[in-house]
Amino acid sequence: MTTVETTVETTAVDMWFDPVCPWAWIGSRWLLEVEQVRQVRSRFRVFGLAAHNDGREVDDWYRQWLAERRGPARVVLAAERAHGSEVLRDLYTALGNRIHLEKAPIGRELYLAALEEAGLPAGLADAADDAGLDPVLLAGNRAALDPIGEDLGVPAIHIAGPDGSVNAFFGPVVSPIPRGEAAGRLWDGILLVTEAEGFFELKRGRTCGPIVD
Repeated sequence: MTTVETTVETTAVDMWFDPVCPWAWIGSRWLLEVEQVRQVRSRFRVFGLAAHNDGREVDDWYRQWLAERRGPARVVLAAERAHGSEVLRDLYTALGNRIHLEKAPIGRELYLAALEEAGLPAGLADAADDAGLDPVLLAGNRAALDPIGEDLGVPAIHIAGPDGSVNAFFGPVVSPIPRGEAAGRLWDGILLVTEAEGFFELKRGRTCGPIVD
C-alpha cells in the first residue's frame, strides 16, 4: 500500500500597520498567535496614519495626537527601503513593545533603542524628521486601502488566495489579544465571513479600549 503525503499550503497574510496605532498592535500580536496554530505567515507593511489623515476632517485632539507621532512610521519605512521588508517584523515588535507596553515617549531615544534591538543602523532614526518620506507612505497607504475602502485605516489585512485572488478587509478590532486556539478560531471565523460574496460589515459597540498587553 502506498502512502500519499498531503501538505497544507501556508497562507500568506499582509498586514499594514502604523507603529503608534494600538488596534493595529493588537491585530499584529493576534496574527503572531495565529501563526502558532494555523498554517499562516504574516508579512508586515508600514502605513502612515498621519499622512493618511492630512487634509481630512478629524477631531482636533486626534490631529494633534497624530502630529506628534509621525516619526515611527517614517523610521520603519526607511528601514524597509534600506534593508527589505523582512526587517519589519522585528522592528515593529521592538517599537511596539516600547510604545504600547512600556509607554515610552515618541522620540529619538525610542528609535535608537528599537533599531539597536532589531540589529539595524542607528542612522535610520534620522528618518523620523524626513517629510520627504510621506509621499512614499501615501503610496503604501493606497496599496492597503484600494481593495477595502478609502475611509478606513489600520489594521488592514490582505489574505492571498491559491488562485491569485486577495481577500482584503479592515480589522479585526478586538481587545484583548486572542491567544492560542482562541486566536485560531477567530481566524477561522474571519475567513468564513469575509470570503462570503457581498459581505461588507459586522459590527457592535465597543465596551472597552485597546488592551495591548
